[in-house]
Amino acid sequence: MKTIAIIDDDVIIGDMLSEALQKEGYGVCRAYSGTEALYLLRESKPDLVLLDLMLPGLSGEEVLQQIAGIPVIVVSAKVSVDDKVNLLLGGAVDYVSKPFVLRELLARIAAHLRTVTVPAAIFSFGDLRLDETAHRVTVCEKDVRLTRTEFAILKFLMGKQGQAVSKSAILEHISLDTPDCTETSLKMHVSNLRKKLREVSGKEYIESVWGIGFRLMI
Repeated sequence: MKTIAIIDDDVIIGDMLSEALQKEGYGVCRAYSGTEALYLLRESKPDLVLLDLMLPGLSGEEVLQQIAGIPVIVVSAKVSVDDKVNLLLGGAVDYVSKPFVLRELLARIAAHLRTVTVPAAIFSFGDLRLDETAHRVTVCEKDVRLTRTEFAILKFLMGKQGQAVSKSAILEHISLDTPDCTETSLKMHVSNLRKKLREVSGKEYIESVWGIGFRLMI
């Protein structure tokens, strides 16, 4: 059974979606705030996420930054073209404006679930290659030895394919693998990761994005 996560603080809309999805044979899990959504996504991995933007606590945009490997359909009352473009470029697979037609939303969900594939254990970005199963990283086909924390940071950045991600997003995403990493130590881990990659190829692969965090560059 495919499971859909509904992340929306509007109880009426959430109840309506939950009932409709269950009638279609989906499992449903729900979160009512951005903070609760991150906890939900740490504890379980739904097959698809329906994400509202105007959430208490963390915003939907902030939650989206921290979702990797799960298709996200944004369902929001924000209707500007810029909002839609930014969210689609930021990782969402689709954008449905409120108020929506239920039949259309269900059709979009079914279409995106048909195209979902199991995430590969191998990540590539430029001449960087990360094999999650073998716990191996290569640059220009040369091995780079990384700590567990450095490996987790690089995997998350590679999964974002050059998008800028915040420090808090990195910490939240890698917290299960590396619970000892803090915002202070994160800077040290990123610095060491940069150095190790640079020593192998002579190139910089991670850049700081002022006011946001970090991103990979080719």
